[in-house]
Amino acid sequence: MQTHARSLYLKATFIGVLASSCFLGGYALSQRHPATTPADATPTPISRAIDARGAAQANFADIAEQQGPAVVNISVQGTVKTSARSGGPQLDPRDPFYEFFRRFQPPAEADNAPTRGTGSGFIVKADGVVLTNAHVVADASEVTVKLKDKREFKAKVLGIDKLSDVAVLKIDAKDLPTVKIGDPKNSRVGEWVVAIGSPFGFENTVTAGIVSAKSRTLPDEGYVPFLQTDVAINPGNSGGPLFNLAGEVIGINSQIYSRSGGYQGLSFAIPIDVAMKVEGQLLAHGKVSRGRLGVAIQELSPELAESFGLMNPTGALVSSVDKGSAADSAGLRAGDVILKFNGTAITQSSELPPLVSDTAPGSKAALSVWRQGKLKELSLTLGDMESGKVAGGYFVPPTVG
Repeated sequence: MQTHARSLYLKATFIGVLASSCFLGGYALSQRHPATTPADATPTPISRAIDARGAAQANFADIAEQQGPAVVNISVQGTVKTSARSGGPQLDPRDPFYEFFRRFQPPAEADNAPTRGTGSGFIVKADGVVLTNAHVVADASEVTVKLKDKREFKAKVLGIDKLSDVAVLKIDAKDLPTVKIGDPKNSRVGEWVVAIGSPFGFENTVTAGIVSAKSRTLPDEGYVPFLQTDVAINPGNSGGPLFNLAGEVIGINSQIYSRSGGYQGLSFAIPIDVAMKVEGQLLAHGKVSRGRLGVAIQELSPELAESFGLMNPTGALVSSVDKGSAADSAGLRAGDVILKFNGTAITQSSELPPLVSDTAPGSKAALSVWRQGKLKELSLTLGDMESGKVAGGYFVPPTVG
């Protein structure tokens, strides 16, 4: 009886395993040879997403093949001042003998240490005009541009704009491949984008991601409405192009948000329309002129908007006015809320600086201002914005907690 029962158990187990194997084999077979979907069947959202990803991956390869030859590797050489060295003891400034040795040790000259760096760029004109970041070539004594076909050229720096972190180079060559220029305003958050550059010197590296946000304002970078992406960007990618899936450049990769100095998922690109305006001025005049209002502004919170009698927290709140500036001459005051600049509504405060800087110095400008519960119209003549420090590279976020 026990032998019979054991036999039935083994048979049942075998049948179960066989059935499971048939099921799994059928699943695998169905994955290798999927059933034909009727022509009139509507694809599910998941299948549409898979199709879109497959199409995007195909476009990545096309972009790399078609636009890659117009992307260049940039290497620079220069010198940097190092701290003075001497034979005296190296003491902590808090040491009681520090001041004694600082005053009485023999003077020493600072050294000019040689430096080298790499970056990326792309060709915008067939006669050798190249765009890159200002921080890639700033203070360089020698700039070399290397093409994908291995040709190398000594480059001349035609102009650097520190506020936008854009530089224009020129190499002595003709009939070069060029990138296609797109319109970043048409890009949408969530769309695929592709970067080509030389991270850590690895030339012609292709990375991809999506547009994470638009019109981002970074610390001390209020004049550029950055495109934020999650494309892998590292040192050496700076100055390289950011492509949409049409193979058009929509930005110049410029900065990353990092605590380590390496990629951590947040990358920022200068919109190409901003860069091309800078390029036009640098080629025509060798410098960039920008309008200046002469105010410090801040975001308007719902609580502040309510206290000012505004229905919505829109506009730019003036926190201070520079004496002698265009804003001061026009009678703008701290506590005013700028609602419009030359007829363009200000939704958030970060929108105002690019609008002002895009307006030529000496131009007339009209402001719609909310003051003490009433709307006022002001007219002024813009001043001239001077270039600031070289930006770019990466910035470290403040410690939280």
